[in-house]
Amino acid sequence: MPSTNISYLCSLLLLTGKCQLLTENMIAYDEVKVIFRDYLEEKKQRKTPERFAILEEIYGRNDHFDVEMLYLQMKNKNYHVSRATVYNTLDLLLQSGLVVKHQFGNNVAKYERSHGYRQHDHLICGHCDKVYEFCDPRLQQVTSKMGEILHFNVSGHSLTLQGKPEANAEGNCINCGKNLA
Repeated sequence: MPSTNISYLCSLLLLTGKCQLLTENMIAYDEVKVIFRDYLEEKKQRKTPERFAILEEIYGRNDHFDVEMLYLQMKNKNYHVSRATVYNTLDLLLQSGLVVKHQFGNNVAKYERSHGYRQHDHLICGHCDKVYEFCDPRLQQVTSKMGEILHFNVSGHSLTLQGKPEANAEGNCINCGKNLA
């Protein structure tokens, strides 16, 4: 691959797992809290401290997570929430559009916060299952062109790449440093 393409992709991808463009649209937790409160009122659901603690925990993260990971993190911070509360709250957050759910090919659903985020895609490490996000404006151009050709108003897309990382001379992943043997 030519070095210009590599530097172009590197400028679009942060190795911390977050797309640079996403940070431009960070929405304050207070705004998300109001949206969730309004959604709960509209649906005549209870506005419990546990639900808002879960929302705050999710919007304080910068990664993809599964239900168990979120539940254990809440427990480790001495929040008194049950797994059922975590599952039920995630369902409400999905319905309200504040969280999205991904099935990256394994049996565990992953979630991420979604409000205020631009479209992005994912690359899954086949060694450690780490999720890398990337943004490439050319994908939007392809999406728009396909909608035009096939006469669709495309409302979104999902692209998930999977692959094995390259190793350095010592046999460690060049991204995270873990041994690939």
